This record gives sequence, structure tokens and C-alpha cells, in this order.
Amino acid sequence: MPYPVLYVAITNHGFGHATRSASIAAEIKRLCPDITIILTTTAPHWLLASYIQTDFIHRPRALDIGILQSDSITMDKPATLEKLKQIRAQQNSLIASEVTFLKQNRVGLILADIPPIAALIARAAGIPCWMCSNFGFDFIYRPWGGEFVEIADWIADCFSQCDHLFRLPLHEPMSAFPVITDVGFTGGSPRYSPEHIRQMLGIQVPQERTVLMSFGGLGLSAIPYHNLQRFPDWQFLTFDRNAPNLPNLIKVIDNSYRPVDLMPICGRVLSKPGYSTFSEACRTQTPLASITRDDFAEARVLVENVQHYIPYQVLAPTEFFEGDWEFLRQPMQPPRSSQLEITDGNQTVAQAVINFFQNA
Repeated sequence: MPYPVLYVAITNHGFGHATRSASIAAEIKRLCPDITIILTTTAPHWLLASYIQTDFIHRPRALDIGILQSDSITMDKPATLEKLKQIRAQQNSLIASEVTFLKQNRVGLILADIPPIAALIARAAGIPCWMCSNFGFDFIYRPWGGEFVEIADWIADCFSQCDHLFRLPLHEPMSAFPVITDVGFTGGSPRYSPEHIRQMLGIQVPQERTVLMSFGGLGLSAIPYHNLQRFPDWQFLTFDRNAPNLPNLIKVIDNSYRPVDLMPICGRVLSKPGYSTFSEACRTQTPLASITRDDFAEARVLVENVQHYIPYQVLAPTEFFEGDWEFLRQPMQPPRSSQLEITDGNQTVAQAVINFFQNA
């Protein structure tokens, strides 16, 4: 296997794309340590390192933007459109610089989640481009109308030049891709026993009254934390360092712990729609309570499809932001299709990458 070098291009939108890509990269390194992995993303190094506990190269570079947001649900569409138009106008110089980097580093394969321009970079470099996702941003932008439609068409054309898509669960059709293989859930697996986590956090409350609040890397300042005082005998957990100091709220600030490490001790995860949180909840079989989002096309797909795999609650925004959180005392709905198997997408994609290099 001469000079196996994998270039992983990651969408710069929140933390979810980075953590699920890093999970696949970690499995590749576990199965084949000789493969050099280059992660191209502006996600922080500590986040990637919390999933990949071995060597990798971090190339802080943005190949796309996703959506510009001030927090996990507040979108700036005008600024997003301007940035997208700028990236499209500068695509030739961006492609040229990345092709030079790929050739200098003898990269043999691109695995992208899911910057559209990665397919064009691969074509120009003369190497394959594989992608891995449950949605493309053409699916997000097109319903917004206006100039976003032209951007969505450009993205779909880029996707049509991808050699192979590994389509994750909870997906939209992704019909722009010519070759599609469906795979299982990606993301992290807990590294610690529930006993270790409980002891480390000093938790005495039983699992059914322990709630993980997970609202993505951008956080959510509008969470009505005052409702926590209505549940003094419950334990709430958060990774939001800016959350208020409350007697029944533990802020986890040690970067060696991830949301997936805490899920097994929780009776539910309270979240907004996001693939990585949903996927890791499925992988750990942790019940999920999620608010809905009408302005983000992926949200509807995620919320509808996750109901087939794990116990769930679907919360209207008013119920979460304006209500008294009485929903916490209500039973979860059972999964609609309990016979559906939750399989490991990390391993499937990782093995495909290794086979590619072995056969190159």
C-alpha cells in the first residue's frame, strides 16, 4: 500500500459534520494505522482530537460554509447568500490551490462531508471523490427561493461529479449523486462505563431523571433555564460553558468527554434537530426529545425518521421556549419500527477506504 493518504474535506457548519467525519477517520486509523489522514476543516483541533485519539493532520481551511448562524437555530440568510456567491466566484483559485496541496502530499482519495467543491477539486487532481452524508446543502437552500435556487443548482452539479456517495440514515433522497450506497449510523461510541461517568460528575439522581441538554457546537442562548428550578430532584447536564450556574445543572468543560460519553447515564437527550446528536442517540439507544424547525429542510427529515429507531418526544418550539417543560414528566413514545437494526456506518465506510488503498 504505497503512500496511502486520505484527504477528508468537512463542511464548516457547526460541529456535527466534523464529529461524524472524525468518527470515520478514527475507525480508519484503528483498522489501518498506516493511512495518513488530513482533515480539512476550520473546526477546532480539540474537537477532532476528542474523536481521533491518534495522529492526524489538521488543515484549517474552509471549502464551504453551510449556513452562517449566531447560534444553533438562528440563521443569517442574506450573509449566507453573499458568502456562497463569493465562494462560487473564487472557486477556480480555491480548486487550484487545493490541487497543488493534494499533489504535493500524494493524496490518493478524497472523502467529503459534504463540501460540493470537493468533487471539482478531485476531478482537477485526477483522483476519486467519495462523499458521506445524510443531506446536501442544495436540499437546504432550494426551498429558500430567489438566488438560492441558482446556488442549489450549482451544488447539485458538483454532486453529480462525485464518484460515490455513502448515504447515512435519516436522509433526504440526495438524487444528484450518480452512485449511492446506504450505510449505518456514524458517530462516536462511549469510551467510559456509566459508573465512571456518574462518579466523575458526582451524580446520584437515577437515570430516568437525568437529562443531557445538547444543542450543538454553536449553543443556544434562548434556552429557558429558569424551568430547571421546577425540577429540583432532576439532574441536567450541558456542554455549554455559558450556561447559568444552577444547583441541578452540571456544566461539563473537560474536552476529553463528549456528549456520546454521557448518553448512557441519561433518560433522555433534549436537543434541536441535528444528525450527529440523533445518530449518537440511536447508537447508544438513548431516548430523544427534540424541538422542531420549520425553516430548515433537514430538520423535518431527521425528526420524522428518528422516530423509527428510539423512544422519542417531538416538541413544538412554543412548548420548549415558552412552556413550563411539563413534557419532561410525560412518557416517551416508543419507536415506530423496533425491528429496524442499528448498524455501524463508521466501519462500513472505513473498510471501503482501506479496500480502495489496498487495491490501488
